[in-house]
Amino acid sequence: MLRFSVLGALQIHTSAGPADVFGDLQRVLVQTLLVSEGQPVSGESLAEEMWGDAVPDHRANALQAHVSRLRRRLRELEPDRPASRVTMHPSGYRLTLAEGELDAAEFIRAVRVAESATPADAAGTARLLGDALGMWRGPVFGGFTGGTLCQLAAARFEEYRMRAMELRFEAELRLGRHAAVLAELTEAHAGHPLRERFCEQLMIALYRSGRQADALDVFHRMRRHLDEELGIQPSPALRRVENAILAHDPSLTGDRMLQPA
Repeated sequence: MLRFSVLGALQIHTSAGPADVFGDLQRVLVQTLLVSEGQPVSGESLAEEMWGDAVPDHRANALQAHVSRLRRRLRELEPDRPASRVTMHPSGYRLTLAEGELDAAEFIRAVRVAESATPADAAGTARLLGDALGMWRGPVFGGFTGGTLCQLAAARFEEYRMRAMELRFEAELRLGRHAAVLAELTEAHAGHPLRERFCEQLMIALYRSGRQADALDVFHRMRRHLDEELGIQPSPALRRVENAILAHDPSLTGDRMLQPA
């Protein structure tokens, strides 16, 4: 069994340890097949990912040569596998993946489980998402995104990472762990200054830490940023948190104010 990692630089894990994929074109080929999660990818799409506007004259032959090279490499890593992982179909090429073999798929599965969890399971949600976020080793594909398909996949995985962070912070705040996540929330808000949920959560964590003035300052800076960058005003949910802080609303010490609008 192989395990593939794309939440960071591309890695292939075998029972004997990590294995390399040699060459930029081979990496793009593997990445594109992986993010398709078992669905066939047309030869045209693969060629565009691998070569962009510099597609060779004999594209089909060049692509087939790279696919054959990939098959040989995977066969070296899984000598006991009865059939090749990479197969050709009328609609394109497909890389067979079993459950648990792609870290991005496992990560998304964990986020979806967390999204369906009840507030009463905050501790379990915090653990689940803490473990899931620990799967990230850096930017998707190590920043080597290739063409459009890989770029879109990278953006999708990154959005799931943001969602996982929001859900984990929410669970931690429900558990009264505002002090433990304050530094992480500050970093998340600074790194994603237009993401209002991080701002809401940071304001609540600051308020619960006895820093009402700092919480309101975060709101005012967010409002200016939204106006200057996007020409919009804070959302009703963010304004509700501001008003609750000003009114010393008792709900800020519970979980009711943590629900997004």
